[in-house]
Amino acid sequence: MGESRQAGRLYVVGTPIGNLGDLSPRAAEAFRACDAVCCEDTRVTGKLLNYLGISKPLVRCDENVISQRAPELVDHLLTGETIAFASDAGMPSVSDPGQVLVDAAREAGVDVEVVPGPSACVTALVASGIPCEHFFFEGFLPRKHGERVRRLRELAPIPGALLFYESPHRVEASLEAIAQVFPQRVVALCRELTKLHEEVLRDAAPALLERVRERDELRGEMVLVVAPPAADELERMRTFVAVEADEDPNAALERDVRAALEAGEPASVIAKRLSQQYSRRKREVYDLVLRLQ
Repeated sequence: MGESRQAGRLYVVGTPIGNLGDLSPRAAEAFRACDAVCCEDTRVTGKLLNYLGISKPLVRCDENVISQRAPELVDHLLTGETIAFASDAGMPSVSDPGQVLVDAAREAGVDVEVVPGPSACVTALVASGIPCEHFFFEGFLPRKHGERVRRLRELAPIPGALLFYESPHRVEASLEAIAQVFPQRVVALCRELTKLHEEVLRDAAPALLERVRERDELRGEMVLVVAPPAADELERMRTFVAVEADEDPNAALERDVRAALEAGEPASVIAKRLSQQYSRRKREVYDLVLRLQ
């Protein structure tokens, strides 16, 4: 029994997010040393191994099957086999199902060795030019608009940059929610990172939304980086939390409308955002915006 549990090793391998030149020699060595490679998409990882001239059994371990396959893979590790896990791109376990296998291996006493590699969220943060002393990585925002807005409001007090992954067909919707909740903040849209057509678009949230709307469909995986809250925004949030329990709802609504107008937020955007926040009819809030203008 003791010898049967002389476990092998699980390599967690970071892979390029676009440019194959970013693959480290240590990552290539891990692929050569393993008995099999677990991956999200066997076609994607197969191309990477072909680039390296390596042939290994590939085991599909995407989010739909990894929980079911983890126990069997751990059994192989416990008999002394060595397995590498790789995401389609970037670091496994970062918005990725690999954490399930890592947890199972560690719980079974298997050695887990992380081979660092590129990460889209950190690459985007640096490329954005937005202050990065502190940051919070959220991953993907919810699919429904109301849930996106609620989540963004929960994240609003965080005193650091906010990072989100997004896909081309949802990026406009996510920017709409970000512009609604953070109309004064600068946002960077980073796409095709490390590739030939890498692009970073940076502007105030409402202006960036309009730029994206004017463009043809954007391609490639994307990262959105939202600047940290300015001191005055943090102060407004603290004030709101302190007085919202006792403040007259009509006075609070009027205060927020005035603040939004001073920030240059469009009337229609103000009406939409605050009608949801205060559970009022959009037309009622819009009329108030027009009066206060």
